[in-house]
Amino acid sequence: MIQKSSGSGRRILTCPAIHPCDSISPSTLLNSLIDLGGDICSYKSKVFSVNKRNARETFRQIANILLFLQEIRDTTSDLPHPVILSLSELHLTFQKIRCLLEDCTRDGTRAWMLVSSDWAANQFRIVIRGLATGLDVFPLSTVDMSNEAKDLVELIIRQVRKASFDPDPDDKKAVKDLMRIMNHFEEGIAPDPIEIRRILEHLGIDKWSSCNKEVKFLDSEIGTEFSNEENKTKLELLCSLMGFMSYCRCVIFDTVDFESQHLNGQCSNISKDLKGINVDDLKCPISLEMMSDPVTLSSGHTYDRCSILKWFRSGNATCPKTGEKLTSTELVPNLVLKGLIQQYCAENGIPVVVSRGKNRDISRTVMAGSSAGEGAMKMLAGFLINKLVNGSGEEMNKAAFEIRVLTKTSIFNRSCLVESGTIPHLLKLLLSEDSNTQENSIAALLNLSKHSKGKCVIVENEGLDLIVHVLRKGLKIEAQQHAAATLYYLASVEENRVLIGENPEAIPGLVELVKNENHHCKRNALVAIFGLLVHPENHWRLLASGVVPLLLNLLRDSEREDLVTDSLAILATLAEKIDGTVAILRRGALQLLVGILDTCTSRTGKEYCVSMLLALCVNGGLDVVARLVKIPSLMGSLYSQLSEGTSRASKKASAIIKILHQFYENNSSSASVTPVLPREQFVHVW
Repeated sequence: MIQKSSGSGRRILTCPAIHPCDSISPSTLLNSLIDLGGDICSYKSKVFSVNKRNARETFRQIANILLFLQEIRDTTSDLPHPVILSLSELHLTFQKIRCLLEDCTRDGTRAWMLVSSDWAANQFRIVIRGLATGLDVFPLSTVDMSNEAKDLVELIIRQVRKASFDPDPDDKKAVKDLMRIMNHFEEGIAPDPIEIRRILEHLGIDKWSSCNKEVKFLDSEIGTEFSNEENKTKLELLCSLMGFMSYCRCVIFDTVDFESQHLNGQCSNISKDLKGINVDDLKCPISLEMMSDPVTLSSGHTYDRCSILKWFRSGNATCPKTGEKLTSTELVPNLVLKGLIQQYCAENGIPVVVSRGKNRDISRTVMAGSSAGEGAMKMLAGFLINKLVNGSGEEMNKAAFEIRVLTKTSIFNRSCLVESGTIPHLLKLLLSEDSNTQENSIAALLNLSKHSKGKCVIVENEGLDLIVHVLRKGLKIEAQQHAAATLYYLASVEENRVLIGENPEAIPGLVELVKNENHHCKRNALVAIFGLLVHPENHWRLLASGVVPLLLNLLRDSEREDLVTDSLAILATLAEKIDGTVAILRRGALQLLVGILDTCTSRTGKEYCVSMLLALCVNGGLDVVARLVKIPSLMGSLYSQLSEGTSRASKKASAIIKILHQFYENNSSSASVTPVLPREQFVHVW
């Protein structure tokens, strides 16, 4: 009956308590209540950074009530039905107490619980009063128990009604100090490190990783509250707190403890949760793509939210998988599956799919969110530049790492660090002989290259050659893959695509990286190559680098759908030109492409496959068409794209079908076959 509340499935400062059902037996309810009370008492061993005194009083009262409940269970075998009202009220209150205690002890929420300490103290007062209410209606005369137990109940009722449950004085002082520091940030005044350490000590935040958990929690809360325009005050407070904790993480803690995976090249183990997982279970049965927001229907089957909503809007009221008529169209978020999908994407180098709602959009971070948050970040930028210029080797490495972390998810942080002049100093560190410093610097530059001005500053400071140097000769494979990704973002600017293509080491370096066994390297190199193909002059450079046979081998050997899709995208673009068609056909790719079209589960991959086949038909001549018409499975795959493929895939599949039909008609009326291309450009397929 008891369900342990989950920190990942319940928002902080919420108490999703429910009344036990009316038909429950008194003995079952009593046993559940005693178990729940024991669960509450287990929180005694946890650290309370705020509301310590109120928590102690709560534990004392729960322990007394448990004595009373246990005597009832030991002395009364057949409980009368009237006790259900009292036990149900107590059960509801116990649930709320457990949620409150969980929030007070949860890692990463200490700063927010501190500024919410008044609210939490009031909640302690409310739930304890709820205990008195539940005991008040208990029919003591109907239960066989000792007089001592009855006296204990009356004592508990008197005590909980007298208890004040005010905020702790130490909490009040810490909040006051915290607000003063955030005012300093607004005014551009550097706070006293001693005062900051005193607040952190009160909260029990004594290392970098603990501080980082606070930042992550605040960021997730800001994302959730972003679309709530009615509570701007709360959003500003969250943003101010995040600025404060980010400042503390960089300035107060000199070392990054083990939780970090990047500062000293430490690697995390692959999660045991993902071992043996079937990737198809992470995909939506409708779109066949990885789900971003999985929801479960009343039929028990799970779909991506956007796909099932389209299904419903089309007038369907059945489960797409079973055809079963749904008793309800309610969508229940599948948080466990969502977590597994995000974990799988993170550990396999797949861009993490997120919901499209405003609260998940990184564009919300274009502003700091509060004056204090803005001031903290600007002050922090100056601190980090000083470390990059004047710090020791270890301090430079940490500064680069902190910039890497700060720029990962915030547009404002990127803008602030670009404007403050961090890029030239990070570029110099790319020549560092320390592998960790080089990796952190190129990773920081990768994030800064996502900013429009950051791209210009990197190129203006001759950063392109340095990034290509890391691509070719990086001290760690991780640095090389970050360099490839940086080139991808730089290539979003037309002038940069030209400059990258003209660098004699850039394209060969990317092609060489595709050969690496590391999946992240392959993926980053492929997307960078695809970005460079927007510039026509880079086509022949890529063909000269030998990329075509490499990609075709990857299509044959790779079991990773994302790598197959990226390879198809590059080959389809190359096939649009005659020399690209020649290079692809000389490798006997037709049968391979038709096989991929038959088996590929990605709609995007199928689209690129159809695009390439059409380009090969148009540029390769009638000999290509003659080979295609002999492949029995092709026509069925093309017809399926007319109804199941993307709009572009459908149009191109229709064009191929038309070409194949014309070939049948022409071939039946004439024995000669005239190629579309002049004879010197005709390609024989073998």
